[in-house]
Amino acid sequence: MFVSLAYGNSGLKTEFPDSRTTVIEPTHAAGLAAERTAVEEALTRPIGSLPLRKRIRPSDRICILFTDLTRATPNERLIPWLLEHLKGHPADNLVLLNQLGTHRPNTPEELERMLTPEVVRNYRVVNHDCQDADALLPLGTTRGGAPALIHRLAVEADLRIVTGFIEPHFFAGFSGGPKGIMPGVAGLETIMNNHGARNIGDPQATFGVTEGNPLWEDLKEIALRTGPSFLLNVTLNLDREITGVFAGDLIEAHRTGCRFVKSSAMQRVDRLFDIVVTTNSGYPLDLNLYQGVKGMSAGARIVKEGGLLILACECREGIPGGSPLEDLLRSAGSPEELLALLATPGFVKPEQWQAQIQALVQRRAEVMIYSRLEAENVRRVHLEPCSNITETVIRRLQELGPGARVAVLPQGPLTIPYLD
Repeated sequence: MFVSLAYGNSGLKTEFPDSRTTVIEPTHAAGLAAERTAVEEALTRPIGSLPLRKRIRPSDRICILFTDLTRATPNERLIPWLLEHLKGHPADNLVLLNQLGTHRPNTPEELERMLTPEVVRNYRVVNHDCQDADALLPLGTTRGGAPALIHRLAVEADLRIVTGFIEPHFFAGFSGGPKGIMPGVAGLETIMNNHGARNIGDPQATFGVTEGNPLWEDLKEIALRTGPSFLLNVTLNLDREITGVFAGDLIEAHRTGCRFVKSSAMQRVDRLFDIVVTTNSGYPLDLNLYQGVKGMSAGARIVKEGGLLILACECREGIPGGSPLEDLLRSAGSPEELLALLATPGFVKPEQWQAQIQALVQRRAEVMIYSRLEAENVRRVHLEPCSNITETVIRRLQELGPGARVAVLPQGPLTIPYLD
């Protein structure tokens, strides 16, 4: 059988043996027939909140938080529709703040593609910088005792409108909701404490779990301290069509959206597999290896101990090269050495959470990657390059014998398999 794997912009058509392959995909949800109408209705009839316009006075400062280039949110549609809904509110009292977390700033050209040139031209658009001390304000401490630092534009606003999309998240349970504030516009020290080795290693810090997840509970508390917020989150199908709109109270509306996502994205399986082939959902989610760890984590849920996991992740931006993640991975001689390093009291490095999850996956299975990365660079971060997925799968099946089976997750972390 041929399976189209989400890879970059164009996808990757790959052949697998029919009788030994299980393909696991999200339950298809049709796009809404009238997306803009659905957004407008959600803003006027929100969940657990007054309608958006009734929550705003003419003098109010409004901060609209939007997701960055690495997220699939249809900002180019959602943000103009939101601004049209707010038409009449003074533009000087509106600011758009990019939820970059620890990611790189988006260029002016990228912002125009994401938001439309008209939005960038007519409104103030700001890239969050998690290391700009002057742009951060303290809001108490995290559960782990670190300063809870949030961008001052979000804190000083009279109302925050948090936009984004909801999908399963590999250690926060689900994306969207309060994550748009924390870690979206939080300080580096705050993010690193929340994403520390203890929280990341907690068994509740996983796909589909929010309540009782120590990482989620911490970021929720910090987001709520920031002040009154209004949520505008959407759910998407594989064509980036909007399948649901969840607006209103930051927590209640998000909880409703998570239930909707869970019903389609989480798929039950009745066995573990010798080989799992996964992706990171294609562009823009597979821009680099940092993001690709999400696809690894999804596939690792159903691979046998000692099995083979193959990640198809384009990585057009590299690991990225010279990033904290690359430096940390290359500083250790092996995944086990890396885990020991992360367990050292007082050890803290940016992006250590991605390295920790990669190492935990590698503790379970052999991991190979099909990507644009040079083979030498792949090996330097403790992974094995895969030059041909079909040949690699067939060779391994021949080695394992007739009982071996392969699972394919064409959309990677947009499908979360779990063992029944």
